[in-house]
Amino acid sequence: MTARGTQWILHVDMDQFLASVELQRHPELVGLPVIVGGSGDPTEPRKVVTCASYEARQYGVHAGMPLRTAARRCPDATFLPSDSAAYDAASEQVMGLLRDLGHPVEVWGWDEAYIGAHVADLGAACALAERIQQVVTAETGMSCSVGISDNKQRAKVATGFGKPAGIHALTDDTWMSTMGDRRVDALWGVGPKTTKKLAAMGILTVSDLAATDAAVLIGTFGPTTGLWILLLAKGGGDTTVSAQPWVPRSRSHVVTFPRDLTDRAEMDAAVVDLAQRTLTEIVEQNRVVTRVAVTVRTNTFYTRTKIRKLPSPTTADDVIVGTALDVLGQFELDRPVRLLGVRLELATSAEPATVVTTGS
Repeated sequence: MTARGTQWILHVDMDQFLASVELQRHPELVGLPVIVGGSGDPTEPRKVVTCASYEARQYGVHAGMPLRTAARRCPDATFLPSDSAAYDAASEQVMGLLRDLGHPVEVWGWDEAYIGAHVADLGAACALAERIQQVVTAETGMSCSVGISDNKQRAKVATGFGKPAGIHALTDDTWMSTMGDRRVDALWGVGPKTTKKLAAMGILTVSDLAATDAAVLIGTFGPTTGLWILLLAKGGGDTTVSAQPWVPRSRSHVVTFPRDLTDRAEMDAAVVDLAQRTLTEIVEQNRVVTRVAVTVRTNTFYTRTKIRKLPSPTTADDVIVGTALDVLGQFELDRPVRLLGVRLELATSAEPATVVTTGS
């Protein structure tokens, strides 16, 4: 325990990421089997599935499978070509949102990252995970799963229990009860070859491996691998999130309502609350606001964000709240509203930082 709290590591993994990016561009395909790969031609030889939607996975389609095989298993699927530029852009947006939360972020590929957060306790870590999901979904329309633990390997395993769009924590108290009876290949980092060698030694489950004498494992796998897989079985792992300090470019809060809103006064009140909560955090960091964005999601899951630049950077409550309400007024609020969000973009060192101090 430090003055900043205990470090928790959160593993953020985007759900069906490439398929989700495509579904943002093809909303008519939501809920249908979608397969991404190659040029989008399922008859194309020697091309494989890059990503399959959850609906396609129900037919046994998975990444790495030949497109022709996928077409036989799921003939009614829509096949789409891979678009690396689109996935790069979507990944950059997601990782930027994660960094803007103010914690170190270590990116692992397009669709996953580790966040190292010094917070008070597991409850605070779970609250951060919920906020991550809210922000990512509000800003991108995509969902993510979050695993929580005190090291990367255990957090990664935890994420699998949260799929899709869930949150799961694994700690010393819950590790063996959750993982003990599972096969050793349930551990992240234990592959088929190692699993086969362990099986030949009569070591089949995580609890079997955790109870094995270190000298036995060293004799078979060597000191590095032998001690590492023993550590994994006991729930240990790497506790370092290697990322440079990040200066947030924005702060945001979103809320999903327990019932859809149809009354404009209730929408206004929610936006005022979101703007004020976000502004309070910004003032505490001695930053100033340059742009105000409002996100609206209707009960049909139609999501859109509108943004307005302020005349000059400010932390004035009346200016920022008033602007947020004005931006909300730009939407045609003719359908019940499921979610509202407010994002305040911040001045950088390159921007003039003249602060307007009028208002409350």
